[in-house]
Amino acid sequence: MRGEIIAVGDELTSGRIANTTSYFAAARLFAAGYEVPVLSTVADDQALISATLLQALERADFVIVTGGLGTTSDDLTNEAVSQALARPATLYPEILRKIQANSQHLSPRARKSLEKLAWLPDGAHSLHSEAKSAGYFLVHQGKPVFFLPGVPHEMRELLVEAVLPRLAVWEEQPAHHVRQRVFRVSGLMESEINQCLSELEGRDSRVKIGYYPVFPEVQVSLAIRAAEEAAAESLLAEVAAEIERRLGDHIYGLESDSLEEVLGRLCREQGTSLAVAESCSGGRIAAAITAAPGASAYFGGGVVAYSNELKERILGVSPATLAAHGAVSAAVAEEMAAGVRRLTGAALAVSATGIAGPTGGSAEKPVGTVFIGVAAAAGVRAELCHFRGNRRQIQELTSHRALDMLRRTLLAASRSPKE
Repeated sequence: MRGEIIAVGDELTSGRIANTTSYFAAARLFAAGYEVPVLSTVADDQALISATLLQALERADFVIVTGGLGTTSDDLTNEAVSQALARPATLYPEILRKIQANSQHLSPRARKSLEKLAWLPDGAHSLHSEAKSAGYFLVHQGKPVFFLPGVPHEMRELLVEAVLPRLAVWEEQPAHHVRQRVFRVSGLMESEINQCLSELEGRDSRVKIGYYPVFPEVQVSLAIRAAEEAAAESLLAEVAAEIERRLGDHIYGLESDSLEEVLGRLCREQGTSLAVAESCSGGRIAAAITAAPGASAYFGGGVVAYSNELKERILGVSPATLAAHGAVSAAVAEEMAAGVRRLTGAALAVSATGIAGPTGGSAEKPVGTVFIGVAAAAGVRAELCHFRGNRRQIQELTSHRALDMLRRTLLAASRSPKE
């Protein structure tokens, strides 16, 4: 079955409030095996709501409408439905009695305003007799149309407890089984990932791969739709394994993972301690590491050495190195990482020095030039990065790359032959 979602509200079309209800509904419907090719957001305009609903009913097998069911004058969904579907507003006594029973503590004027909730388009049925929030459905020309409140937690409750169960028994054709996996990828651009995986997209019509830049990384979505549950599971495992083979260590985790949590898990598994030395990132690397619960088990601390004086005095960076290469250089990044490792006694240390902008760049070292150093027992190395964006974005990219370099260092160590 193909569905459409219509979200109603000036607060959505003006950008004052993010439309989280539609995204929640689309994700749940997709996971249940339904296609939702169209999401619409419309203002509190009766004619516009009516037109959008009629267009959706022409294309879709079912429609979900959220918002505009309240008691104020700008809540116009019910009026729009009555107009569009030629279903006169009808008083529902059982709903009115429930409203009256639950509103005795309110003023007479407030109770009167609530009566609007009992006037619904002819043919409406309550979605959930015990739910505290408004919500109903009706069947128009054989198609179910669900009307849910725009308040996110109320909408989510009714979608899960009332809408999905009704849809599950509505369709006569066998339901498709949908399986999805999201890979979180670091160190590759969206176009590079697409080049690696594009050949997989045409192999099987049941396979769909999507690419979604979610700063500062890229997420790859693998979706499988199959008639049989076993086939969906098998195909998911097969294609997921191929994606993992092609992208390798660029994949740092799945949808529920975060880079700092993955790094922390590796540190605990290997008994590794961390330290950081930061300049251009201004403490963001340390903040990212400590965002993971339990970071105190492996992170001892770090140094934010913005000036050359502190780089020399605290981290032991050589004045000769600064004079010869400048503060933004591979040599200084290496000495910063080695210095904080020596200072803290950590097994593994990372450093960052660069130009976050918007000023300070040059033709040789433009804004976004960053060197990230890693120091371990096996030695010290530095990587040159060229980041793009504003100051905050460059700092976040620096932090993300630093954590990823630590992760890769730990992965390499885990694969090395043990002496």
